[in-house]
Amino acid sequence: MRARTRTGLGVLAAGVASVLLAGTASAAPTPGAPGVGDSYYPNAGNGGTDVLHYDIRLTYQPATDVLSGTTTLLLTATQDLSRFDLDFALKASSVLVNNRPAQFANQNGNGELVVTPAQPLLKGQTATVVVAYSDTPSTEKVDGLNAWKKGAFGALGVDEPQSSAWWFPANDHPTDKATYDVSIEAPDDNVAVTNGTLVRTTKSRAGWTRWQWRSTKQQATYLTSFIVGKYELNQATTPDGKPFISAYGSDLGDSLYAAKASVERTPEIDAFLATKFGPYPFEAEGGVVTSGITFSLENQTRPTYGARNFIAGSNTTLIAHENAHQWFGDNVSLGRWSDIWLNEGFASYAEWLWSEHEGEGTVAELAQYTYDSNAADAALWKLVPADPGADNQFDNAVYDRGALTLQALRTAVGDEAFFKILQAWQVQKGGSNGRIQDFVALAEKVSGKPLYDLFQTWLYTAGKPAVGPNGASPAAFTARAASVKPQSFDQIQANHRNLAAEHKH
Repeated sequence: MRARTRTGLGVLAAGVASVLLAGTASAAPTPGAPGVGDSYYPNAGNGGTDVLHYDIRLTYQPATDVLSGTTTLLLTATQDLSRFDLDFALKASSVLVNNRPAQFANQNGNGELVVTPAQPLLKGQTATVVVAYSDTPSTEKVDGLNAWKKGAFGALGVDEPQSSAWWFPANDHPTDKATYDVSIEAPDDNVAVTNGTLVRTTKSRAGWTRWQWRSTKQQATYLTSFIVGKYELNQATTPDGKPFISAYGSDLGDSLYAAKASVERTPEIDAFLATKFGPYPFEAEGGVVTSGITFSLENQTRPTYGARNFIAGSNTTLIAHENAHQWFGDNVSLGRWSDIWLNEGFASYAEWLWSEHEGEGTVAELAQYTYDSNAADAALWKLVPADPGADNQFDNAVYDRGALTLQALRTAVGDEAFFKILQAWQVQKGGSNGRIQDFVALAEKVSGKPLYDLFQTWLYTAGKPAVGPNGASPAAFTARAASVKPQSFDQIQANHRNLAAEHKH
């Protein structure tokens, strides 16, 4: 190859520069979109940015519900940006972008904080955005809704599909995951709990303690929890050396011991699930039980459980459900909210797996009983789990028919291929997100079988499938399936009713 002369390089560089300048002149920075394009929630997430890390430093006063402090976002521009949105319901008092004051507008009622930096952000540029705020979360609404929970139990920033907007500004969609440092100052007689590991607690000033938490794995915004109140906090270590942190509301009453008898078995349950799904994906384990919600939510590393789930006694099927989400929903998040089956169908199937492990009804028995006990005109068959609609994301069809789909898949491909598919999904998509069509393609690739018709029948078509989830001739138990109810069936159904009861649709 002939060496370029210095003069030749200079001419080449000048030509490239003129092309770049011409391109720049014709492509001025533009605003980022107010949402990521999710059909269920058009304003969810934001275009033009990819958040790498959140550093959230807050003070919360339960007596007045005043939340104040700052959130620092480390983000990368995915386009040349003249301005960008953050999802936020509270009132910002100042915004800095790369240490320079930025213009900002709190758009009342739709949860959008619009930020115009002093200098446009260029594609690929990483920036720091510092938002300061002080507000009362219980008074702020987004599209007429408020997901903040406030009461004698304290305060909860826990809900699905959105909850972060009431306590920190974010790119609030599961497709943009990040790592977190969360520091919450609260009165001394309160505990502040969120995700990951507890780094330290410090006596910040007279009457106040600051709780510093860190999440080092990719985490979606709705899986990030804010919990402040009077709780018993327990710290232990799992058999494989991870921090295991649990918390129980001081007002659980007769449900306290049943809750403990369930949540404290989390490491055992996670170890069992790991034999089916692959290694547990995160750095810590735990759980919080509160009277502030009736449902439960798979907050990453530390699910939050509504106390009512333990009124009738221990409930390890619920622990299996929420911790299965650590794999399906947390480690691999949904690409669009219409893909909710990828979360709930799999977590519901985990309840069946745990039931079989505990000797309270096999997966096949639970699947057959669910199929047989719902007549052809039952509500279960009227909704399609692959696209239930925003108002029906947590309908029983997503849970039960979703789990039936997986049993039908297992019947079609066999046990070895079935569990290989579930584990390959974690390897292929772990730390990121996936769509239903991605899972179908993976299932076909791993099994070597055409599965289009199966998924069309079970996921995409209304009506009761003509052939049950165990195939045409489940001779071992068909005769008694409709009349003999598996021991765990009623509790699993109660779990699903409670899970759907209070989610913000």
